[in-house]
Amino acid sequence: MGFLISIFLSYRMRQFLALEPEKHGKWDELLKRILIISAVLLAIASGLNKHVPMFLAGYGILFWLCWNIYKLPEFSGIRSLMFSIAPLGAVTFLDDTFSFFLPSFYDEYDYFIQIGIIGGWVWFIATFISFQKQHKALKTERELRQKESKEAQLIAARKAVLELLVQERTSELKDQNEKLQQALNDLSAAQTQLIHSEKMASLGELTAGIAHEIQNPLNFINNFSELNAELADELKHALDNGDTEEAYAIINDIKNNQQKVVHHGKRADSIVKSMLQHSRGSGSTKEQINLNDLADECIRLSFHGMRAKEKSFNAKMETHFSDEVGQVEAVPGDVSRVLLNICTNAFYAVMQKSKKQIDGYSPVVVLETGVSNDKVWVKIKDNGDGIPPEALDKIFQPFFTTKPTGEGTGLGLSMSYDIIKKGHNGDIRVESVPGMGASFIIELPKK
Repeated sequence: MGFLISIFLSYRMRQFLALEPEKHGKWDELLKRILIISAVLLAIASGLNKHVPMFLAGYGILFWLCWNIYKLPEFSGIRSLMFSIAPLGAVTFLDDTFSFFLPSFYDEYDYFIQIGIIGGWVWFIATFISFQKQHKALKTERELRQKESKEAQLIAARKAVLELLVQERTSELKDQNEKLQQALNDLSAAQTQLIHSEKMASLGELTAGIAHEIQNPLNFINNFSELNAELADELKHALDNGDTEEAYAIINDIKNNQQKVVHHGKRADSIVKSMLQHSRGSGSTKEQINLNDLADECIRLSFHGMRAKEKSFNAKMETHFSDEVGQVEAVPGDVSRVLLNICTNAFYAVMQKSKKQIDGYSPVVVLETGVSNDKVWVKIKDNGDGIPPEALDKIFQPFFTTKPTGEGTGLGLSMSYDIIKKGHNGDIRVESVPGMGASFIIELPKK
């Protein structure tokens, strides 16, 4: 029986070691030899006289196998099998030993020994089933680890390939980045030139508007100055004739005319100052400005600037100023540039619609000011064709324009957005109804 158990245990040990053959190659060969030797000895023992104690060799091999399983860490996973087979091996060893060496004792206690053998088999079968489950789970776990190991090796190989590809791609991207940087520099230079062109175009429109707007006060100044010269001659004639009453009347007329000359002179001076503020460029120095006066100046200048381009153009201007607006801290040149740009766009919109010769259409641009909470606002509204819905989200993007090619750079509203949002911590937004017109609302902090 010892040979049979040794053969079985050797076979199971080889199965266990087969799960990780790279770690236990020497033990597999040794167990294979033990398996063969046990089988050969079993065959020899079966043919020999029963008086030869060959069975002791089988139990010696079994003991040696159990001892290695118990002591060596590489067999820790199979120790449960050893404990399941050990009772059966011990009982059969006693059975063979007593029957050979103490036959009288064996005959007397054979019944109890057979019960022990039956118990050993029951224990072996019960624990062997449990061992099989553990062995199967262990096998599954090791197969999973092997699979993960192979996947890890595959991932490592792919990683190496990817790193090589990344290095190549990085080199390509570096070259592309240098080219893009150069293109960006060229684009930045072109953008700077376009912004300068936009400012010059704005200045040109302002100059045209000023030329028309300043003509009125200059005409008044010239007319009243000529009239005062004539009145001075009449005054001299009245004094020569001693007509004091007439002289005083002429003096009052000269005084009234001179007041009108001063008024229109100040009007011309205000227009010139507005031009200078606009032309000096963007600055960072904020001043206290009268927003109502500045807005009124800008809508008039933009109107006359449009009329300078289109002699036949005419439109109605409406202004509604709130007395609550008062003084606002802002950069005058920047705010005037924004107002001029939006007012000019409003007049352009109504001019384009008026060219369609729609019955009953009368172009109107309305400018309003007011106060809401801690902000002042300026609203510029026109009754043109409005802005298409698909363009509303892009209206403040650089280089975007709804005007035909050649009639706009697409920088006016973009610059206005930056001036109000970034330069003044304000807000600018647009409302539009297609076919009815558009409104631009500018909000500035009230300080």
